[in-house]
Amino acid sequence: MAKVLVVAKVFPSGVDIDFDSLVDDIRKKLPEGYDIAKTAEEPIAYGYKALKLYVVIPEETEGGTDTLEKILKKHELIDEVEIEAVHRLSEF
Repeated sequence: MAKVLVVAKVFPSGVDIDFDSLVDDIRKKLPEGYDIAKTAEEPIAYGYKALKLYVVIPEETEGGTDTLEKILKKHELIDEVEIEAVHRLSEF
């Protein structure tokens, strides 16, 4: 079964957000079959950083990235979510 890698850029609500805690909290809210494969910080300006999430989801996910976007946007420490890329993985 193929999987899909979704690259999501998450814009936090402030500059003092602990990304490790945020990632742990997001990981707990993801449905079965979703996995955060990698994270990275991307400097924006004046100490503000975005969090890049590389999330592997099942290919047959209904609605594509909608479920992931809804989960991320509901989080109180996240202001905005931008899906940067979606890649099909033959094996992971």
